[in-house]
Amino acid sequence: MRSVTSVLALAVIAFSAGACRASSPAGGVGGGGGAPGAAMSMAIPAEVTAANIALGDSLFNNGSCQRCHGKGGVGGRGPALNDAEWLHVPGGAYPGIVALIKSGVPKAALKDSTRNQMNPRGGPMNLTDPQVNAVAAYVYSLTHK
Repeated sequence: MRSVTSVLALAVIAFSAGACRASSPAGGVGGGGGAPGAAMSMAIPAEVTAANIALGDSLFNNGSCQRCHGKGGVGGRGPALNDAEWLHVPGGAYPGIVALIKSGVPKAALKDSTRNQMNPRGGPMNLTDPQVNAVAAYVYSLTHK
């Protein structure tokens, strides 16, 4: 597993090289939009800090999140969070991840009915707003490298 420092270093290198993906109209990350060869940019959300990623990693991988999404977000009863497919948050936008963790995903709203519902705020963890932000920063970091 990559360290938090490695993830942030990769993000900075990619951003500096103009290799980041452009923002999509939905506020997430997507492709295209510019001329071929044009530099694309994507601002890293202010809440996605090394400290928040580290706290989010600990909360996610030692709490109820990993029971469904697997250690490191590899998937299980819940979908994988370390790949390019986002079922409920278009493009994996940070504000959407925060909102999803706060509200959860009831069974009726699942886009993949073979999965379990997601309880708000980590279910029994009852995450505070700063903890939600930290878990969202960690989840964001899994695919925005």
